[in-house]
Amino acid sequence: MTGTVAYLTKRFPRLSETFILDEILGLEAAGVPLRLYAIADPHEKLVQPDVSRVKSPVVYLQSGAMGPERWRAFRETVVAHAQLLRESPRRYLGVVSYIARRRRHLSTVKNFAQAGRLAVLLREHDTRHLHAAFAHGPASVAHFVHLLTGLPYSFSAHAKDIYVSAPDLLARKVRDASFVLSCSESARSALTSLSGADTTKVILAHHGVDTQRFTSSAPVGSSGVDESPLRILAVGRLVAKKGYPVLLGALKMMSEAGRTPRCTIVGEGTDREHLTALVNDLGLTTTVEFVGSQTHQEVAEHFHRADVFVQASVVLANGDRDGIPNSLLEAMASGLAVVASDVAGIPEVVTPTSGLLVPPGDSRALARALERLDDDVALRQRLGDQAREHVVEKFDRTACALRIAPLFGVEVETRTDALGQVTAPSVADLEG
Repeated sequence: MTGTVAYLTKRFPRLSETFILDEILGLEAAGVPLRLYAIADPHEKLVQPDVSRVKSPVVYLQSGAMGPERWRAFRETVVAHAQLLRESPRRYLGVVSYIARRRRHLSTVKNFAQAGRLAVLLREHDTRHLHAAFAHGPASVAHFVHLLTGLPYSFSAHAKDIYVSAPDLLARKVRDASFVLSCSESARSALTSLSGADTTKVILAHHGVDTQRFTSSAPVGSSGVDESPLRILAVGRLVAKKGYPVLLGALKMMSEAGRTPRCTIVGEGTDREHLTALVNDLGLTTTVEFVGSQTHQEVAEHFHRADVFVQASVVLANGDRDGIPNSLLEAMASGLAVVASDVAGIPEVVTPTSGLLVPPGDSRALARALERLDDDVALRQRLGDQAREHVVEKFDRTACALRIAPLFGVEVETRTDALGQVTAPSVADLEG
């Protein structure tokens, strides 16, 4: 099958969206001929080193700063829409009529404008399929490209992009898509429920992680006794749905019980000032350390220094929540014992044999789980080992990409193991 597969995301590269980078690298390793497009460049100072491993160049649909580049993008957008109108006036005006009747929002107009420019670019780049990385903005742009040109499209749905989307718009995008990928069974169920979609069209496709980079550190020991303070790690954006106040509440309870945990929090976000103030109010300044945003390599070192990883996710009033956090998968791949909230897709990863689940928003339950792991090093080791095995088996980056590669028209060589089960090529075979 000739032609490229266009992969559209909102901003690239973003430090916090490692699952997008991992999926791109996995699909490229699986042989999918990707060409990347992003609505905007985030211009972040810190970039994951693995971005340099992406083979495809990135085409940006808009320029953030005023100047020649922005005016050039504007002119190209106007020319593209004029070309589409001239070539197929009935189709073009039908899309305009649909927007006027059903989607009269400024964001819709912006998405439509970007779709026109993208549609012409995709034709120039010999594109056979368009895939959008999120169910909201990128999928809206991809949907308009489909309506304007008939190009087949698909999109991925995660968490927030499902719950904050208008159900009727979500239903239309699902209906017109060739297929939809969902990163968790929880998100898949929510998507089909909200959109009324055919369940066969929405396909479970877990995000994977690099299980060769994130590997187990040396065993702590088998004595079951450890006199040093429990070293707790949390990784993720400093935003409400990550539940950091719940974690801080648990740390306060542990301190009041005479324990001396140490907690490192990796990440940046809009709640940094609030969380810093809360640490001060709770008297946890000698317990909690914020270290800011870090690269994959730096985070991997934090995993090796920690005893326990915490994912204290909560569900917000507007429905926003985590799907399956990549940092949770990375911690488990690193052989860490994990304590996580029973939220969304997290129970699909943290099973009774691979970690401890606690009710979301319950600091007391979280404290009890951490105290249990503080007292039992052997339990920590056992859960960490089983967590690593579980992630390698179910959530390896390349293996996850191989499962969806056929949807993009790529034939994947498979093998049969000793039990007669069909397996994909190994990560080492594909990534060298």
